[in-house]
Amino acid sequence: MERRSTEVKRTPANLLGPLLRRIATFILIVCTAVLSIHSGKYGISADVSSVPNIVLILADDLGYGDVRSYNPERGKIATPHIDRLASEGMRFTDAHSSSGVCSPSRYTLLTGRYHWRSRLQAGIVGYMEGPLIAAERLTVAGMLRQQGYHTACIGKWHLGWEWNIPSGQRELFAPPRNKPMEATAAHREAWKAVYGRPIGGGPTTRGFDEYFGTDVPNWPPYCFIENDRTLGIPTTLLPKELLRNHLASLPGPALADWELEKILPALAERARDYIGRRAKSGKPFFLYLPLTSPHTPLAVNEPWRGKSGLDSAVADLVMETDDVVGRVLLALRENGVEDKTLVLFTSDNGFAPYVGAKELEARGHYPSGPLRGYKGDAWEGGHRVAFIARWPGVVEAGAVCDQLVHQADVLATVADIQGVKLPANAGEDSFSLLPLLRGAREPVRDHAVSHGSSGLPALRIGLWKMLFGPTGGGAWSKMSATEPDGRPAQLYNLADDIGETKNLYADRPEMVRQMTERMERIVGDGRSTPGPTQKNDVPVHWKRFFDSLQ
Repeated sequence: MERRSTEVKRTPANLLGPLLRRIATFILIVCTAVLSIHSGKYGISADVSSVPNIVLILADDLGYGDVRSYNPERGKIATPHIDRLASEGMRFTDAHSSSGVCSPSRYTLLTGRYHWRSRLQAGIVGYMEGPLIAAERLTVAGMLRQQGYHTACIGKWHLGWEWNIPSGQRELFAPPRNKPMEATAAHREAWKAVYGRPIGGGPTTRGFDEYFGTDVPNWPPYCFIENDRTLGIPTTLLPKELLRNHLASLPGPALADWELEKILPALAERARDYIGRRAKSGKPFFLYLPLTSPHTPLAVNEPWRGKSGLDSAVADLVMETDDVVGRVLLALRENGVEDKTLVLFTSDNGFAPYVGAKELEARGHYPSGPLRGYKGDAWEGGHRVAFIARWPGVVEAGAVCDQLVHQADVLATVADIQGVKLPANAGEDSFSLLPLLRGAREPVRDHAVSHGSSGLPALRIGLWKMLFGPTGGGAWSKMSATEPDGRPAQLYNLADDIGETKNLYADRPEMVRQMTERMERIVGDGRSTPGPTQKNDVPVHWKRFFDSLQ
């Protein structure tokens, strides 16, 4: 049989095919490289198998000294699970929230932007108030979702919703102060109408795939919210004695069988369920777990009542909070993702003095540790918080970092882990902590700003700190038992005065000038990180406390 030749005759027509294939291959390589370079900008993740799951646990009103590993000599509350987390990861000793109170710190934690660049210049997001985070603003959750993560928020939101209360009906939801709340037919019809339809502006519109929790545990509506709907329609009133007994704040619509004690266990179980579901998926996940404790209501469950031995409901609640942390950590281990997960633990602000700070101190437990002040203050006790990071294989177990860090840094850190470059109008005050997590000793930031609840700003530059006013700037500052010294502002050197006892304002005029000029730039530039100038949402009158006494 004649053997057929396999040689192809080289003609112009059949030479064109290989040439076109080479050109196509070259174009594909170039396009792949370009997409890789710009993956952060366009939200494309080339390889999600190598990035960690991320669990961010936020305690509420947990003092710096409430965690035993932060306050071994004067901390009398057992926190074994949080302490174990610290022993298996890195404990930051100079970490700060954006404010001495709740909502502003949550805004900064999720956006990497100081809260006072938004409309919230003082206080918190009020009852039935609209969303604080703008719809177009990038959040930690939104950025991670762009990178292929599934994202969930389980717990306390307190950043506003679009409640869609009809004009003229607001009094049916929030009566004037000192006017008793009612549950008339008109009230119930209004509650059914509002709580019977979707609620806009919540977590699932700000980067989260799913949400479960209570907006604020001590405010109406007293029910759980899942995604954008209440679970059940609250049409009764929470009994007043229940509010008084638990130090809850506002009367208002509740489910008939609502129990304040069931909130924290429900959050723990939902978090464990979420971890189990997502571990099976093989897709990376981000769980933001803003707990409702040890904030009021002081609704301690039976196994924990009296457990602290300090005759204090809040101390017992700290222990129950620690147990929830332990249950979440156990869920990571049981589902085989412990070694693949970065766990961050922190608190939104310092200890609330009105739930028994002085009584605890009389029993030998100091909720602020060596720090001055409590929740609400621009003094260290208001915003220096526990901050722990565990990431097996990356973060050295038992490490302690004394560098200045801020909760605003979470966004840039997570973006750095993903290899994402943040756009100019995102994370304006966020510095990446990744070098510190990997063991670097050089500081990642030399300055930070934290506010008192009144809006009083405090600026750190290195170990120097200036409060631009004469007081602590908190609603409960008088409980610090220290009166103003008559000077218009306060300057402290924390290197040898961590308790902020020696006001050097009159002694160091050059440092005062430098701090004031630096604060002016931080406000005016609309950012504190390198990059193009940005706009604050509103004018920031940061010197009003300072100038009023000049």
